Amino acid sequence: MVALVDRFGRSFPYLRLSLTEACNYSCSYCLPDGYRAEGRARFLEPDEIRRLVRGFAALGMSKLRLTGGEPTLRKDLLPIISTVATVPGIRRVAITTNGTHLPRHVRAWREAGLTALNVSLDTLDAGRFREITGHDRFAEVTEGVELALGLGFDSVKLNAVLLRGRNDDELPAWFDYLRGRDVAIRFIELMRTGDNLDFFERHHLRAEAIEQQLLAAGWSLRPRAPDAGPAREYAHPDYRGRVGIIAPYSKDFCAGCNRLRVTARGDLRLCLFGDFGIGLRPLLQSDDDFDALVARISTQLGLKAAGHGLHQGQTGLTPHLASIGG
Repeated sequence: MVALVDRFGRSFPYLRLSLTEACNYSCSYCLPDGYRAEGRARFLEPDEIRRLVRGFAALGMSKLRLTGGEPTLRKDLLPIISTVATVPGIRRVAITTNGTHLPRHVRAWREAGLTALNVSLDTLDAGRFREITGHDRFAEVTEGVELALGLGFDSVKLNAVLLRGRNDDELPAWFDYLRGRDVAIRFIELMRTGDNLDFFERHHLRAEAIEQQLLAAGWSLRPRAPDAGPAREYAHPDYRGRVGIIAPYSKDFCAGCNRLRVTARGDLRLCLFGDFGIGLRPLLQSDDDFDALVARISTQLGLKAAGHGLHQGQTGLTPHLASIGG
């Protein structure tokens, strides 16, 4: 097996695959005016997804995360999960969702082969939830999380974008939530994208501020698994749950990068904030193009940069996180 390794010695066992650019939320930090389609988008079809995942798996990719937009808006999500879960070499199939469809569908997704679940939950306050997301769905999302916790997932994680003046005072409430639940909350530092400069300047808070509070409260840093995401995860003997910190502006954040991305239209992105994409879709039309697909993927790693340009205000092709799945 040929491994996906770049010129900096980083390996990439983890692929984030966007299934759609559409989203049914209007989050203040991402799509404050809601999703607006540009023409009639044609996102990857199930057969194209199967061929794509098979190609990456042949190069050593073992962990797949389905993202969006909001991936649960795909009416064919269930067969997609079933298909990718049976590709040889794939050991983990995860999804990142805003959670609105969890109560109705999470059991079926689990039975189809989904092994891990990440749910966006920026706050534990229903009123703040409505203000941040633009929708009054807090009860549904939290109901879905409770249901998921009983379904035997390898992991259930919650994602909260850290917002100065909006939700940065909720750590005590999260501690209460984590005391008896086997779940991780990950605080994600707000990132600047192509269209959120004003919001970023008002609400950006360095994630290290939360880490300092964790250390002061007796939490300790856990070792990072080889195929783990970018979070630094903390644990405490008095709590079943964990706290993760994703701090893209921290020193050497990109040194541990282990993931690649493919957009819902089939472009390989070597970095979330890269300034170019590599079209893979022409090689996803036939099983006969498998060797050419593998060759194209493997030869692109030489173009991956050492790190992003966020510190210099360079956001690349990413207008907002819904466009590529974060």
